[in-house]
Amino acid sequence: MRAMAAATGCPPLGLETLKVTDFQLHASTVKRYGLGAHRGRLNIQAGVNENDLYDGAWCAGRSDLQQWLEVDARRLTKFTGVITQGRNSLWLSDWVTSYRVMVSNDSHSWVFARNETGDLIFSGNSEKEIPVLNEFLEPLVGRYIRINPRSWYEEGSICMRMEILGCPLPDPNNYYYRRNELTTSDNLDFRHHNYKEMRQLMKVVNEMCPDITRVYNIGRSYEGLKLYAMEMSDKPGEHEVGEPEFRYMAGAHGNEVLGRELILLLMQFLCQEYLADNKRIRHLITNTRLHFLPSINPDGYEKAAELGSELGGWSLGRWTADGIDINNNFPDLNSLLWESEDRPRNMRRVPNNHIPIPDWYQYENATVAIETRALITWMEKIPFVLGGNLQGGELVVSYPFDMVRSPWKTQEYTATPDDHVFRWLAYSYASTHRHMTDSSRRPCHTEDFNKEEGSVNGASWHTVAGSINDFSYLHTNCFEISIYLDCDKYPHGSELAEQWENNRESLIVFMEQVHRGIKGVVRDIYGRGIGNAVISVEGINHDIRTASDGDYWRLLNPGEYAITARAEGFTPSTKNCAVGYEMGATRCDFTLAKSNLARIREIMERFGKQPVSMSLRRRRVRVRAGRHT
Repeated sequence: MRAMAAATGCPPLGLETLKVTDFQLHASTVKRYGLGAHRGRLNIQAGVNENDLYDGAWCAGRSDLQQWLEVDARRLTKFTGVITQGRNSLWLSDWVTSYRVMVSNDSHSWVFARNETGDLIFSGNSEKEIPVLNEFLEPLVGRYIRINPRSWYEEGSICMRMEILGCPLPDPNNYYYRRNELTTSDNLDFRHHNYKEMRQLMKVVNEMCPDITRVYNIGRSYEGLKLYAMEMSDKPGEHEVGEPEFRYMAGAHGNEVLGRELILLLMQFLCQEYLADNKRIRHLITNTRLHFLPSINPDGYEKAAELGSELGGWSLGRWTADGIDINNNFPDLNSLLWESEDRPRNMRRVPNNHIPIPDWYQYENATVAIETRALITWMEKIPFVLGGNLQGGELVVSYPFDMVRSPWKTQEYTATPDDHVFRWLAYSYASTHRHMTDSSRRPCHTEDFNKEEGSVNGASWHTVAGSINDFSYLHTNCFEISIYLDCDKYPHGSELAEQWENNRESLIVFMEQVHRGIKGVVRDIYGRGIGNAVISVEGINHDIRTASDGDYWRLLNPGEYAITARAEGFTPSTKNCAVGYEMGATRCDFTLAKSNLARIREIMERFGKQPVSMSLRRRRVRVRAGRHT
């Protein structure tokens, strides 16, 4: 039987989340290693080269009725259902159209799922990507479960991906179960929240901690849903001079929902710990202005949530309601910068920071999501220093650049001028995650990120033009990274507590990195802050600018740096500033004096005159001399 969602009953065993290891998967035969039993996981994705070690399903070595795919649950389990997909492939069409199910306690004696008339034959897939759920009329109890294909697409072969639904039965003597059991002591709301529930939860947190929280919205989605954000600070609603601003956002792809729930859990946790006088959390909130945007694409989320955690496939709800991928919907500023650098005689010089948005991007008929425009306005309005966007489908931290510089290449390490800083930021999250840098864990799909300690340069992974990370770096002061939280984009609700434990320390540690580097205020000789002043670091070809009050924050790794502050109408100033290894940015203030030309202009404007350039004065003298001859 088919169902729209696994409404009740048991959760997934964890083929998709990798809780079920490769050693627990077995098959009658395999076509080759890249199509082995370990690849028979729901939503697993094939590599670009499908004939390699990372193909998109288990495929049997023969097409006959004796083939099977088996899962060892490693303890007695009440199995309640099976979800199947066909083979993930750009070129081939392979899926199973019907199958039998059998269970065993010892992998030798098998009992089939039956009804009054005999062995049950379950309907399988009619295409390769849409998951199909079959829930059993009565639960099947055993340690092992096998799927035995009975028919398959006539122009294909026996290939399938699957997830098993099951509840482990109590067994206190089972060492494997006890070793892998994880609980949390945090009293948080561990469940998925639809749009209304999300809004209500943010309201509850605001009411619990009214002195440090503020709920606001940055705009609306295509379907009219407000894009709600929460601010946490000791003075919510106010930018404090010298206090950096940080942001977490999630859900650019509506079906990648773990980030949404982790941000909601983080809001609750910070509020509770602040009230409990946790010194670390109080210090963070007192000295940082934090912003949380849990759902960038609420329309996509609502679409994905209609089918639930296992049945939406890989892409349902990914895009906005008008079909746009927000993650790479930002203006491509990389090409503007690189073209300017490659043509030094080009009259249109492009700055290395705060690159203006091209005119074409502002047109009403440009393919730009309303959600993207709202994000850009938000990013321009608030002087963010550091940010993380939470995504899913992999377990890695990606840092810019996300777009390759070499033409015609799809993968190439493309470093920013702040590459060492970005690598540290990525490592700060990955190294404190419970699994991200675990050298023994298997890859989610095709990429093994362990060799890079759980992080990757975006362009060396796959090139993306107009990414949020590249745009943030080139158009604002904010250093942004993408945090891919899990192989499973939409984990079952029963997984949320464990995912919180996996990510809690990483989420906090990454926020604390906003206090690395240098900070200060650029003032004039009268003590007034100078907004939009340029802060340059010798040897790093990327500048930042001061906020409207003259304050700035520049993320840097430990070392000694020559820092220059310059502003229009002022004489530049340079000083050496040292960044230590301890937490806390080094103070590096500047006082700028008016330049001689600026002083002359002020004096002449006071008396109703304008300074005249020497070249213009010479032309006027020549004209007068010509008249007298």
